[in-house]
Amino acid sequence: MMPGGPELLIILFIAVLLFGTAKIPGLARAAGESMGEFEKGRVQVERELEEMQTAARERAEVESEETERPAD
Repeated sequence: MMPGGPELLIILFIAVLLFGTAKIPGLARAAGESMGEFEKGRVQVERELEEMQTAARERAEVESEETERPAD
């Protein structure tokens, strides 16, 4: 559940009290960069999982074709 307007104002006020107005832009920038790196990592893991699933399916197809062939 996402916080609404009043909740966001309270969170912003607490952040200003804790960190001061000078540090907030740097913290926001660092948080944005971290989110970007996390997204890149997530996409890479998903791609690797898809590649592994494709390779496993291909191996299973080859094995099933080999077992279905009559012995010469």
